[in-house]
This record gives sequence, C-alpha cells and structure tokens, in this order.
Amino acid sequence: MKHITTIVLLLIVSATTTAQLKKATLQASGLTCSLCAKSINKALSGLDFVDKVTADIKTSSFIITFKDGADADADLIRKKVEGAGFSVAKLQFTGDFNNVAIKNDAHVKLGDKTYHFLNVKEQVLNGEQTITLIDKNFVSSKDFKKYSALTKMECYKTGMAGNCCSKETGDAHARIYHVTL
Repeated sequence: MKHITTIVLLLIVSATTTAQLKKATLQASGLTCSLCAKSINKALSGLDFVDKVTADIKTSSFIITFKDGADADADLIRKKVEGAGFSVAKLQFTGDFNNVAIKNDAHVKLGDKTYHFLNVKEQVLNGEQTITLIDKNFVSSKDFKKYSALTKMECYKTGMAGNCCSKETGDAHARIYHVTL
C-alpha cells in the first residue's frame, strides 16, 4: 500500500504545471529623450515585484527583472508607464515553464492568473519561454484587430472572464491575459 501511495504522489507532482515569470521586456511609445526613459524607469522601479529596471534609449525598451517568487502584474506595469505619460507598445514576459500544455484559443490557469493563448500550435511549454501580451493597451490597434479575428471568445475584447470563461475562473470579473508565443 505504501508503494502505491508513493507512486500516486509522484505522478501528481510530475503532472504539476507551473510558470515563474522572471523578467519582462517593455517597449514604450512616446519616448524622445533620456529624461523620458528616466521617468519610466523611476515609475517601474516603484513596483513591489520589480527588482531592477534597465533602459535602452535607442530601442525605447526596458528590461524589467522581477524579484524571486514575485507575482508580476502586467496591468500595474501598464498603469505605471501611462502614469509617467507614455504608453506600452509591446510587453513580453520571460519565465520558466514546467509542463504547461497550451493550444490555440484556449485558457491556461497558472497560479492565480488565467492566460488565453492565441495563434499558437498545441504543445507543452518547458524551460525558458517568452510570451507576448496581446491585450488592448498592450499592442497597436491594428494588431489588436488582427488577433481579435482569431477568436470568437468575448474575453479577448473585454479582458474579463465574462460568460465565455467564468466557469474556468469561478468569477465573471476575473482578468484574463491574452498571449501568444
């Protein structure tokens, strides 16, 4: 009996899906000088889950390194950038994925967040992976329209679970993050 219990526990542990986001690459629009970059850098550094922010003025981008075990929040990053007077042109997260099965136009729950993958092939993510946030206010209007044609789920337009996925999240007002590889 002990051996069966041990085998069952090993199977459960090996089937666990996790992802730990380590850093983000943010491209901001509206930057014109080093003072602009400094303003965004200061705003992002004030987030409690951010360890370090490195700016690259030539590409208008920032590498945001997260604290170990921290729960990064894309919406808070966007609000800080907008609060500094700029907008997010692109936001990518890089993290360590462990046995995360994804398929096109499907939701995946990782921790307390739900991700809706679009324009991807069915696969299992393992190791370091980069995902690109494709929600409204994180991509251009043109790209948002392009991605909206890839799903019939209403959550893409609203960013909230609503009727299409409240069964998965348990809350119609839960935030759904839309991503692609």
